[in-house]
Amino acid sequence: MSVSSNTRGLILAVVSSGFIGASFILKKIGLKRAGAAGTRAGVGGYTYLLEPLWWAGMIMMILGEVANFIAYVFAPAVLVTPLGALSIIVSAVLAHFLLKERLQKMGVLGCVSCIVGSVVIVIHAPQEHTPSSVLEVWNLATQPAFLFYAAASLSAVLALVLHFEPRYGQTNILVYLGICSLMGSLTVVSIKAIGIAIKLTLEGISQLAYPQTWFFISVAVVLVITQLNYLNKALDTFNTAIVSPIYYVMFTTLTIIASAIMFKDWSGQDVSSIASEICGFITVLSGTIILHSTKEQEPTSNASGTISWYVNVDSMKNIEDDHFVTLHGPECFQ
Repeated sequence: MSVSSNTRGLILAVVSSGFIGASFILKKIGLKRAGAAGTRAGVGGYTYLLEPLWWAGMIMMILGEVANFIAYVFAPAVLVTPLGALSIIVSAVLAHFLLKERLQKMGVLGCVSCIVGSVVIVIHAPQEHTPSSVLEVWNLATQPAFLFYAAASLSAVLALVLHFEPRYGQTNILVYLGICSLMGSLTVVSIKAIGIAIKLTLEGISQLAYPQTWFFISVAVVLVITQLNYLNKALDTFNTAIVSPIYYVMFTTLTIIASAIMFKDWSGQDVSSIASEICGFITVLSGTIILHSTKEQEPTSNASGTISWYVNVDSMKNIEDDHFVTLHGPECFQ
């Protein structure tokens, strides 16, 4: 009995989520230990590179990303990417026991919503047409619509890095995660091309002679390294309960948009299937929001109960945080 490509992609995506969810916790513990012994990663320190637990988390993340990498070869992004919500569940459960970030009863409902939404997406996911060569992927990547998306994303990243990060990086989580998510959506395209090249090469149709293959590899390496750098800063500066769901929502949304523009994932599907996938995606997003909003934040001695998107670090130390836009307790930021 043969296993369909979507099923292989599904299994790999689930395994990937388990590894990545656990890696968040190990890296967080490693970053906290490194921060206690030296300069925090959030302010430019690299002492976490000497912390074994951080490396354990990094290895688990690499394994998870490899599984995710292979999943994109077999299944469309509209199926693989939303299943990343499962990593949030793993992260939330482990954080409850290891980081003492308490998971409330409504948080369990959020986990269930993520699972239900994922199941709906799996049931209605489209069967993707796999490009037959790297050149075909290159042709898709050089369409005017995708070139416009890539140019807009890179422009936004440059603006975030050069203008917003120096001013708001330590106080607004959207700066770091915006950089990670925008680059992540472009990384998926490169990963898809690399995966197809490897698969065809192993089948005897070498793709290594094409310069486009090496271009996609170079782009993927640069983007992944940059993403890891800013993700480390986000994890060190803000609470895991904030980072995981917001990163998931932003990354998933942008990746599905990029994939839909480039690979036309929904072409050939009827309206009901597309509507079901969108409803499943909204259900997953709702689950992450519930999980995020009901999860008890890390206790801090300076917490005053005020809610905000961002918190000025000096003001937080002086408990002068009553001047900021209401959204989430400052105790959720480290």
